[in-house]
Amino acid sequence: MRLMVVEDERAIAEDVSAALTRAGYVVDCVHDGEEAWFRGETEGYDGIVLDLGLPKMDGLTVLKRLRAAGVTIPVLVLTARGAWMERVAGIDAGADDYLPKPFHTEELVARMGAILRRSAGHTTPMLTAGQLDIDTRRMLAHFDGKPLVLTPLEFRALRYLVHHKSRVVSQGELTEHVYAHESEPDSNVIEVLVGRLRRKLGADVITTRRGYGYIVDGP
Repeated sequence: MRLMVVEDERAIAEDVSAALTRAGYVVDCVHDGEEAWFRGETEGYDGIVLDLGLPKMDGLTVLKRLRAAGVTIPVLVLTARGAWMERVAGIDAGADDYLPKPFHTEELVARMGAILRRSAGHTTPMLTAGQLDIDTRRMLAHFDGKPLVLTPLEFRALRYLVHHKSRVVSQGELTEHVYAHESEPDSNVIEVLVGRLRRKLGADVITTRRGYGYIVDGP
């Protein structure tokens, strides 16, 4: 799952990015509204953490422009504590949730996880597909009741496929949402990663649609 954190206070951006990375997300940090608007329209993020007080273009304008352009990425808005009018304006502009500053990063991670689940129709932190169960909060996976030992990359890839179960995910899309933006993985790295998952899950859990990508079917 790939997220964009939009925050001009570098220390806050680093803390939020570190917390989300520990929770298994791939994170890009942006520090002004103009870049956030551009990236939000052109990059396929799963979610955005958006501060409203930004240079070059304020966060509320960024949000309004993204929604006007038809961008439906879930957005968690950060507001100043007590600024209830900002929170109302953010919700009206299309924010999925808000969090007043100062905040605990654990709460931010939990709220982002909740809006990502809601956007995909999941109501709990547990993702399931047949005999496969993934606890997105505790970052644990079980197959047929037995714990799976997964590397961070394997967990991110499997979570993304199950989060989007019954939909074909291309190699390019999986690469973007599993690897950090600045990394340049080899061309066959996703094939190798999926191969490792199949050895742990069995060959039938992740199906290849030749020419299209990979799919984990629902129960």
